[in-house]
Amino acid sequence: MKHRLLYIPIAFLFILSFVDCAKKGTPSGGPRDTIPPIIVRSSPENYSTNFTGDEIEIRFDEYIKLKDLTKELIISPPMKYAPIITPLNTSKTLKIKLIDTLKPNTTYSFNFGKSIVDNNEGNQFEYFKYIFSTGSYIDSLKLTGKVKDAQLIAPEIPTTVMLYEAGETFNDSLVFTEKPTYITVTKDSTGTFELTNLKEGNYLLLALKEKNNDYTFQPKNDKIGFVKQLITLPTDSSYTLTLFKEISDYKLARPSQVGKNHIVFGYEGRTDSLDIKVLSEVPQDYVSTVFKDEKTDTLHYWFKPAVETDSLIFKVTNRNEIDTTTIRMRELYNDSLKISAVKTGILKLKDTFKLRANMPLVSFDAEKFQVMAKDSSLVEATIRLNKEYNWAEVYFPKKEEQSYSIELLPGALTDFFEKTNDTLQYSVNTRLASDYGTLNLALINVNQFPVIVEMVDSKYNIVTEAYLTENKNVFFDELSPDKYFLRIIYDTNHNGRWDTGNFLNRMEPEKIIYYPKQIEVRANWSLNETFTLK
Repeated sequence: MKHRLLYIPIAFLFILSFVDCAKKGTPSGGPRDTIPPIIVRSSPENYSTNFTGDEIEIRFDEYIKLKDLTKELIISPPMKYAPIITPLNTSKTLKIKLIDTLKPNTTYSFNFGKSIVDNNEGNQFEYFKYIFSTGSYIDSLKLTGKVKDAQLIAPEIPTTVMLYEAGETFNDSLVFTEKPTYITVTKDSTGTFELTNLKEGNYLLLALKEKNNDYTFQPKNDKIGFVKQLITLPTDSSYTLTLFKEISDYKLARPSQVGKNHIVFGYEGRTDSLDIKVLSEVPQDYVSTVFKDEKTDTLHYWFKPAVETDSLIFKVTNRNEIDTTTIRMRELYNDSLKISAVKTGILKLKDTFKLRANMPLVSFDAEKFQVMAKDSSLVEATIRLNKEYNWAEVYFPKKEEQSYSIELLPGALTDFFEKTNDTLQYSVNTRLASDYGTLNLALINVNQFPVIVEMVDSKYNIVTEAYLTENKNVFFDELSPDKYFLRIIYDTNHNGRWDTGNFLNRMEPEKIIYYPKQIEVRANWSLNETFTLK
């Protein structure tokens, strides 16, 4: 009996073990799926020849979806009418419905980039290419190279690289209106590219950083790079293309009257000698003056006295180009003189304090400009009118960690209409020299002079520059703590500025060479660097 009683607790524990096994839980589900979709079959098969159909089906082993297809898909040669590609949601079958008429004896390539992903985990089926030929064989030549940017340390991505077949009907103007024969895009910020499945022949090789993605060159919006001479395939050569933005050809925009005595003349392109003359009959005492807008390609034309006429006719001359334009005059209000500081707050010791005016400035009274330090001592100032941009420039010696008050008494500035300013007051401050850093730069292997040495910030705005006609060290001071790029420009035409290129003239931009690393400037820190050019 005692032995039987001993079995009871053992049996009870045995039953409890089954109850514990029956508790609800969440299964682990196994390892996460990391395998991309696999193609089960294609119809027609990939790399088919003598292709005559208008529909392609590619079946996968699992459900897929298309992600960023318009950005990722590259069809080469490009088609006039884009094919219809499904699925729009999910499916095991990818379908390509061709709308365009295919060219004879041509190899077509559909590079899907990273657009094909599985439906569950988003695993990418990277850079899948479907290729077929309307001829009896698949073209197999390839071309490699690199794209760089004339002004930037690294090219923008993606950049389109294209080949135009140079046949009997080819001419340079086709790049403005016709799509190329072959295209690809740069893979990453290194700018490398590879064109594949090419046929033998002569080609024009181009790179475009486009705004509209239409595979044609729009000079107003796009950057272009090119190889000067036609290339011949097959080749073992690798090519480097330098992107640049062309300066638009000069074009006068439609002028408009914006004030009773104020007309604005907008333009495109570079204008070194734009001249405006009135052709209409005007009063004998009629006079005019012009200044440039500091931000836009615009000339501000002011005249007096006001004219009682419905329109004014002007002749606008830029070098050898002459435009005649008519402006309908309206009844508008007179403008009043307004003056503001170009920059307030912190001034560096070498900076000049500048005032902008909305009306043309014609004279100043230096005795009515007062610059006062924080201890109320007067500081001697030199005043100058910048007629090009209509600035009044106030130069005065500055000391470290000082505040200054610039006061303009009534009549300090006189405008084109003999109006003067009311009392104006501005405040500026300086910092300690130790708040800034300096850079002493030595140059080695400079091929030719002159060169322009520039420091630019992370957005490629010029912070400071020096112009060298001979090899000597460059010293930059009062540099705000930050990270900078350093670059050298070969000023080939000796005009003191960087000049871009021109595709039709096969003119490349002036060469810019970047220092291989970013330079970090710290407060109260002096840098000594050597730039060895290659």
